Amino acid sequence: MIVGEQKTISEIKDMLKTYKKILVLGCGTCVTVCFAGGEREAGILASALRIDSQNNQKEIEILEQTVTRQCDKEFLDKLELDGVEAVLSLACGAGVQTIAETFTEMPVFPGLNTKFIGRNDEQGVWSERCLGCGNCILDKTGGVCPIARCSKNLLNGPCGGSSDGKCEIDKSVDCGWQLIYNRLEKLGQLSSLEEILPLKDWSTSRDGGPRKVIREDLRLRD
Repeated sequence: MIVGEQKTISEIKDMLKTYKKILVLGCGTCVTVCFAGGEREAGILASALRIDSQNNQKEIEILEQTVTRQCDKEFLDKLELDGVEAVLSLACGAGVQTIAETFTEMPVFPGLNTKFIGRNDEQGVWSERCLGCGNCILDKTGGVCPIARCSKNLLNGPCGGSSDGKCEIDKSVDCGWQLIYNRLEKLGQLSSLEEILPLKDWSTSRDGGPRKVIREDLRLRD
């Protein structure tokens, strides 16, 4: 899932300081799961902004609403924007941009920092697992991604800085290639490490510009 983290209240207040009627817009998918921007978080943030405006004797109307997914336009038809001057989106970056592209006359601000594609390790802890590089090689590395798990994105083994299975950047971080080795050893597939992987083609990632996936079999035709 996409993991997000809410911006500080001071950052949010600074973005919204010139507006008198604001919609705090939650998203019901990824950021709900990571407790950053769902209906509950939208309600809490809206309440905090109302209390702040009262304490500072400012006349600001704070509305709140949550849609299933902000990144899909089909869920935006029921948005109530009558008189709203600005939207504070509690979605990932894709959701914020979809709102901005849909309601072109409306200022739209990000309430979250989009962090990474990851998973829930334990209650309140999420960790990165995928960079969305566009060319998955998990079949060659035992299901452990060297692009996301190795701090240097190395494709053919660890660097000289790893020690005792830990990364040199932080001893609390597992060496990605140690994880790969351990996994392949358990599977009896260590011989696969003898294959030298070619240089990474980053054109399938962000180096190739904004990406798009097109499924001709799913497109609607006139």
